[in-house]
Amino acid sequence: MTAPELPDSNATSTSRRSREGLAPLLLSALVSLAVVSPFFWLGNATGHDFQYHAGSWLDAAGQWKQGVLYPRWTEWANYGFGEPRFIFYPPFSWMLGAALGLFAPWSSVPVIFIVLTQTLAGASAFALGRRLLESRAAALFCATVYVANPYALLIVYWRSDFAELLADAFFPLLLLAALELCGLLNDAEPTGERYPFRRIAAFAAVFAAIWLCNAPAGVIASYSIAALLAFAAWTRKSWQPLARGAAGVLLGFAITAGYLLPAAYEQRWVNIAQALSTGLLPAENFLYTQILDAEHTLFNWIASTLAVLMIVLAGFAALAARRRNEQQGRGIAEPLWRALLILSAVAALLMLRFSLPLWAMLPKLRFVQFPWRWMSLLAVPFAVCLGSAMTRGRLRWVWVAVTFGLLASAAVGLAKSAWWDTEDIPALRAAIANGQGFDGTDEYDPLGDDHTNIPTKSPEVQVLDTDTMQGPNKKPMVRVERWKPEEKEVAISAPQPFYLGLRLLNYPAWRVELNGTVVSPRGGEDYNMMVVAVPAGESRVVVRFVHTWDRTLGAISTLLSVLLALWLAWRRSE
Repeated sequence: MTAPELPDSNATSTSRRSREGLAPLLLSALVSLAVVSPFFWLGNATGHDFQYHAGSWLDAAGQWKQGVLYPRWTEWANYGFGEPRFIFYPPFSWMLGAALGLFAPWSSVPVIFIVLTQTLAGASAFALGRRLLESRAAALFCATVYVANPYALLIVYWRSDFAELLADAFFPLLLLAALELCGLLNDAEPTGERYPFRRIAAFAAVFAAIWLCNAPAGVIASYSIAALLAFAAWTRKSWQPLARGAAGVLLGFAITAGYLLPAAYEQRWVNIAQALSTGLLPAENFLYTQILDAEHTLFNWIASTLAVLMIVLAGFAALAARRRNEQQGRGIAEPLWRALLILSAVAALLMLRFSLPLWAMLPKLRFVQFPWRWMSLLAVPFAVCLGSAMTRGRLRWVWVAVTFGLLASAAVGLAKSAWWDTEDIPALRAAIANGQGFDGTDEYDPLGDDHTNIPTKSPEVQVLDTDTMQGPNKKPMVRVERWKPEEKEVAISAPQPFYLGLRLLNYPAWRVELNGTVVSPRGGEDYNMMVVAVPAGESRVVVRFVHTWDRTLGAISTLLSVLLALWLAWRRSE
């Protein structure tokens, strides 16, 4: 008689971990579906940035179908004259939206995007909560709160800033990676670990991901990590956290060089200062600021109220959790509490008007534009503190009920006052299909152009000086042989010299060849349309969007940095 086979303990353990890891994903997905449930019968919440992001998705997807794997020039912006939007806007969000549009109905892409993003956000918050909080239930509550935190609700219903929503999904992972890197977690500093290569690589990857989602979120992440690393160095009386953090930050920036280097270098070719025009200045967006624009003031007061709600609720939850921890001698360690307090204080103080000198002095901070954007950082300690408050004690279910009640009330209020539309994406698709395109972006408008003067409907090419071509056989024959997003080719037969206008804005990355010779086009009179002087006879004009040195160098840097990060991730710490 043979003995019965015993179950494989390793297989059982793996199966159990898989089931445990699936629960936060399912819970986060369910909460995300609850957040977007109004979309199913009201259409899409078309917030401030909805058309910008939807237009980017449609344009990128269209270029993929034409063989442009990494678009740089947004073909249909400025009503078909284009703009270099994809050089300056981080790629993760518009690439994700475009990819979803290839497999799902375009009208459903915003809903799918939000559900995927917030599911990732919940899993990210659960990973942080599992390391900081006492119980799995507390970590799940932390994840739930983070998925439906007030700032996420504001983005979903009122702002439609899909890129920032995606970036915010990585913030809990960034905090977790930073705490491990600088040794503030209890088990983050094993004996003998002198070279934490894997921790540096993990931190760099998450840091780079935030920058590749949204630049203002990247600035917030950079200053938040600087404050956290300085606190860790002071707490541990060591320069080691700063050295490790600097290595991770430098590697993270190197990974993003394919985006950041061209965006930084080519700013001189566009009207980037328009990113800080009236209504977009930090001074006009501190909490409860009033300006002459009534709609702007209304939104600011809504955002301000949500920020105060987060600060107050997180503060009371932190006090309750700290009191319980002191009585029971368990919970979040003191250095971690202080780290969360510092991050919360940084976020809260930078939303208040007296911090205006810092917005003027600190490099690039002003490009965050809206001080209330610091709620994206505040949302992390907000979720952790609420998770800690409900861990134990007689009042934990009170915390659950109060939290869910407030979040549900905020969601209902924002959803009721949002602008709902079922026709925005169909209208954008129709405008692209009929060759009209959509509006451009102020800060990405090439220098010398005023895109408000661009006509909403133009042919691909046009003869500009027709008044001098009276009589038979005087007008040139112009034939478009190729009109792709990054390459245009026109054949011409002209009885006399003339000026050819192309439906294209002048930008230094465009190389224009006339009969095989590189020429410099001039601009139009009312806007910076590309105009080429064509001689009499047979001619061919070829226009290509070339790879400038900054894009080539950035791509090489990204490739080498990714390889270095992978090598560090697989290398054993010595």
